[in-house]
Amino acid sequence: MRTYYFDIKDRVPIRDKSGLEFVSDGAAIAYSKSLADKMRRENPKGHPELRIVVLDESGREVHRERIYPKEA
Repeated sequence: MRTYYFDIKDRVPIRDKSGLEFVSDGAAIAYSKSLADKMRRENPKGHPELRIVVLDESGREVHRERIYPKEA
């Protein structure tokens, strides 16, 4: 198991200091997608540049998940 951190970021990041353990990058990415879905449900109108940035325990960026997708 590896530790992953889920920072919330638009212009100024909100750092995740505790992190969560997952078996793979893919599992951490899936969690970031569900976290983004939850945030959209709780606050349907948010800043369009808001993202969840997934970092592994070495600090490497694994994924960026847009919380509010661009409207078509």
